[in-house]
Amino acid sequence: MSVQLRARTIVLTLCSTLLATAVAALPARAEGTARAAWEVKGPHGSPTAVVALDRSDGRPTLAVRREGRTVLEPSPLGLVTEQTDFSRGLTLTGRSERTITEHYTSPTGKSRDRVARMTEARFRFRAADGARLDLVTRVARDGVAYRYVLPQNHGNVLREASAFTLPTGANALLGGYRADNELRFTRYDSAAAAPAGAYMMQGLFRTDGGNGAATDGDYALIAESDVNGTYAGAHLTHTANSSTYGLSLWNDEPILTTGPLTTPWRAIVTGDLATVTESTFTDDLAPASRVHDTSWIKPGPALWTWLAGGKEAGQSLAAQEKYVDYAAERGWRYEVVDAGWYFKTGDWEVIDPRWQTDSWMPELVRYAAAKGVGIHVWLHYSLLTDPVEREKWLSTLAGWGVKGVKIDFMDSESQERMRWYDDVLESTARHHLMVNFHGSTIPKGIQRTWPQVMSMEGVGGEEKRNNTAEQLASLPFTRNVIGSMDFTPGAFHRPYRPNVASDAGELGLSVLYESGIQNLSGTPESYDARPEARRYLEQLPARWEETRLLTGDPGRSAVLARRAADGRWFLGGTFTGAARTVDVPLRLGAGRWLVETLTDGPSGLVRETHVVRGGGTLTVPVVADGGFAALACRAREGRTTCEN
Repeated sequence: MSVQLRARTIVLTLCSTLLATAVAALPARAEGTARAAWEVKGPHGSPTAVVALDRSDGRPTLAVRREGRTVLEPSPLGLVTEQTDFSRGLTLTGRSERTITEHYTSPTGKSRDRVARMTEARFRFRAADGARLDLVTRVARDGVAYRYVLPQNHGNVLREASAFTLPTGANALLGGYRADNELRFTRYDSAAAAPAGAYMMQGLFRTDGGNGAATDGDYALIAESDVNGTYAGAHLTHTANSSTYGLSLWNDEPILTTGPLTTPWRAIVTGDLATVTESTFTDDLAPASRVHDTSWIKPGPALWTWLAGGKEAGQSLAAQEKYVDYAAERGWRYEVVDAGWYFKTGDWEVIDPRWQTDSWMPELVRYAAAKGVGIHVWLHYSLLTDPVEREKWLSTLAGWGVKGVKIDFMDSESQERMRWYDDVLESTARHHLMVNFHGSTIPKGIQRTWPQVMSMEGVGGEEKRNNTAEQLASLPFTRNVIGSMDFTPGAFHRPYRPNVASDAGELGLSVLYESGIQNLSGTPESYDARPEARRYLEQLPARWEETRLLTGDPGRSAVLARRAADGRWFLGGTFTGAARTVDVPLRLGAGRWLVETLTDGPSGLVRETHVVRGGGTLTVPVVADGGFAALACRAREGRTTCEN
């Protein structure tokens, strides 16, 4: 080796050593000799992330603080591949930081116009064998997130060490994990008290120990974002009597890799209850829209006929035309034709080979279009697994003028199934078909990247018979936080709904639960028997401009207000427990508001008019395990109704 080359090597080695030393010598606060720690701070009002490295064994951790209070204790980080253990024996070689500001719009969700402001810090670690792992963290006003980046392939990923350690005394609202994400949520007084097992990746924790009003507490919702076919879906795992929740991948199967890898975001949505409920953090983390022209993506209410009789709802042209007529009379944008339309008569297992040539669907589409109603159709996902068959189905439906597809029974969050989602989303976007996934994963940022996704199930909705009043009051703070939810409210005729004694509570669900296509699941007869409910549902807008939590206690009560483009606010509330009168803060803005409430009376729904000042209190009677619906507009002289 030449003298010059040796000198250059010495200089580079010295610089590298000095850089690593300088980075490691900048802890956010004194951690003693055992730990080095670095703070990541976001915009004003944000929580603080603390990334730390144990000097003795090189294990990385992440903690979260908010206004000096602990949201997340130091929690394990890292992953293990076939070749390298990136959960220990790490050294920090560098750190960089940048500010991210992104503006985007969404046709679905809690708000249309969005601004994402985040601080991103990248920590560069090196394992004992020299392999490199980058930890990327982001901090925003409403959350902290992290992901791993492997610049080179180190074999398949065997597992993640990622976990979440809650403060002692934190309570929890958790749903057991199943592939369709449809199990109920249960409230636990202590995060450690939850039984051992697997839980959905949408666990809500109150981290301040439950002192004070529910809306004023500190909360953390654990979720994920940007899950695609390079990885698999995850869920939480819990060991009895522990405040730590681990993270497991689908069936503990390895993640197959062929090159560099970027994992999904592990997100902690955090703040007071309103901040968490109104958050779009999981969307903000996701990649920008891959659909450049979104003019064809039009959300709106739909008449869903499945619960109006199931298989007997009428899978025929004559029956479906009647439903189209009813949707047109109500001003609802869509009618959804569910399973059965392409099966042979009397045989729900065999596809009619004439579905392309002799189907009555094209005629129904033409009939509906003439009345201003679009048609969505149900498909079993297996029809779209083969690329050739997928193209045949989707191109034919698009050619007929079908506006959207409801795809069902995926029932997996495996890497292979996530690749299937990638393919179907690209194909439906190309054919200008909106999508509603059932038997599915949960949104996880998918609606920002693929805005044609109007809604996803991933919830035990109205068609299920095992819902409870507690479940109704849990969903606004868990499942619906992370994206549109096809609960299919409005089935007044169903004897199995937990709020069966409260038509007002059932009506309120149409606002309380957000869905890009709000599938209203009642029979025309049930709506006609409740003219006040029908009148209210006729007022529902196509989308929401803004969402506000007015009051709530996860698993016990929830009242949300959503603003339409014309400035009117729609309110929906649900409550568990005995009949009572509730006080709802009217957090809509200054000035006088005309509020029309719909509550339960002895002979049906009762509509009453109130004038309330912004910041004042709306007093509403609710029946046992019931709720209410309301419509608010600016009060002015001579105005007696908010109806358009």
